[in-house]
Amino acid sequence: MSTPVRVTVGQLAGSADHAANREAVAEAFVAAARVGADVLLLPEYASGYEPRGVGVEHAEPLDGPFVTALRENAARYRIAVVAGTTLPALGGPAPVPGESAFTGPIPAVTGSVRAVTGPVPVAGGDGRASNTVVAVDAEGEISGIYRKVHLYDAFGTRESDRLEPGPPDVPPLVIRLGDLTFGVMTCYDLRFPESARRLVDAGAQVIVVPAAWVEGPLKADHWRTLLRARAIENTAVVVGVALSGAGLVGRSLLAGPDGVVGLELDDAPQVRTVDLDPEPLADVRAQNPSLANRRYLVVPRP
Repeated sequence: MSTPVRVTVGQLAGSADHAANREAVAEAFVAAARVGADVLLLPEYASGYEPRGVGVEHAEPLDGPFVTALRENAARYRIAVVAGTTLPALGGPAPVPGESAFTGPIPAVTGSVRAVTGPVPVAGGDGRASNTVVAVDAEGEISGIYRKVHLYDAFGTRESDRLEPGPPDVPPLVIRLGDLTFGVMTCYDLRFPESARRLVDAGAQVIVVPAAWVEGPLKADHWRTLLRARAIENTAVVVGVALSGAGLVGRSLLAGPDGVVGLELDDAPQVRTVDLDPEPLADVRAQNPSLANRRYLVVPRP
């Protein structure tokens, strides 16, 4: 018999104040611990957000204050966490020497939690940063990182002016929590079905989408529709965890593998918790074996 995974969704307020953001993250951990959560999911740009665009001014290394706070809180409360941040860019298309398959430096033991050592990427030569999701396990170890592949160059915005895209050919970020496997992509990736399918091909049963979904005509409807579409076509649970605030949609949402919405928030900062049971997900996949029936694979574009 499988055991449900308790998931806390932290819809935080977007802010350029890094210290205040770390406090908000700490409060979300407290709320998650209060209900016995196994994992805390946080939005894109949880470390720092600027409506006019996020770049190197908000970048922190993996051993900087934000990721260190994630690791300390994860170890303190024994809760895994997935959170969006901004790192210095790799400065090139390939991982630097010493980085693992998840494109993150290998941790080394130094004290109560493992400090990040070894090569740490620096800002790219063109002055851009890297939109990154960091996954930390319940012992405070970095499980992996995902550098956003599809940058938001749409609807009058050019994220690529400030950010460097992640390499599309590195192994996808998937993490095992209890009896479920979680995969991670970021915000604008949601508009590319192959991103979600690649995670499912790597074993993901739950797809986590940290986002700072910008307001605009039909944008809230796009957000809801695309989350449900990725759930239905992949027979997977999809959790969109959104940043809230001025100019942002908010509206974090969880869609089941049949597309049924199990959790939907409004645009205010808030924390909610749900239990994800592997058995109903397996039942949907047995009834609708579309993943087994498909005839095409997903490969990175050269």
